[in-house]
Amino acid sequence: MYRILIVEDDDKIAGILQEYLDKYGYEAVRTTDYKHIKDAFLQHKPELVLLDINLPSYDGFYWCRQIRTVSSVPILFMSARVGEMDQIMAIENGGDDYITKPFHSEVVMAKIKSALRRAYGEYAQVQSGRELTELNGLFVDWTRSTAEWQGRKVDLSRNELLLLDLLLKQAGEVVSRERLLEALWDDIDFVDDNTLTVNVTRVRKKLEELGIMRAIETVRGQGYRLQSSWEGEG
Repeated sequence: MYRILIVEDDDKIAGILQEYLDKYGYEAVRTTDYKHIKDAFLQHKPELVLLDINLPSYDGFYWCRQIRTVSSVPILFMSARVGEMDQIMAIENGGDDYITKPFHSEVVMAKIKSALRRAYGEYAQVQSGRELTELNGLFVDWTRSTAEWQGRKVDLSRNELLLLDLLLKQAGEVVSRERLLEALWDDIDFVDDNTLTVNVTRVRKKLEELGIMRAIETVRGQGYRLQSSWEGEG
């Protein structure tokens, strides 16, 4: 049974979520101590977090960053904010998906199931059997969730690992947006296309931290292509 931590200060919404999670066989726990959310996370050790953005004291972006210092579990943001920048902020701060309020409970459950399958299901088991992916001296380490090039190393989130691995395996070829979406989320009907754009941008930034510049090309109307060779900084 997967344990899911609900961080939501609206009692009605939290109650609805708990009811549906129980119905589908999950163990739902909720924290109302909004000043010590990281402590609650460490105490309950959930496999997934449902995290509201508008919270007392610090917002959900802050607490997502705090959780990311100790865990890579899926974190799904929930918010009434519908602006594109809020969704970008959610991804940039370490979130895996974004659920807009008001929401249909079936949509929430679909997103939860998808995130859990990616993190702990069959696909995760296949990936866990891998250790390294390499191209032109760029090493992606699945066991440590890192990428390394010429002595520099960066940490990668699960989504960043999946995206970079797929682009590496098809280096020099255009990988369609649909293929990338399917690699990250099982049910792409509930995924905002902008979410993929943000994730690709994060991968670009990680490569730039390594010194690899302009490696991922956007092919308008088709998808993305990782150059089979690239230029370093300087």
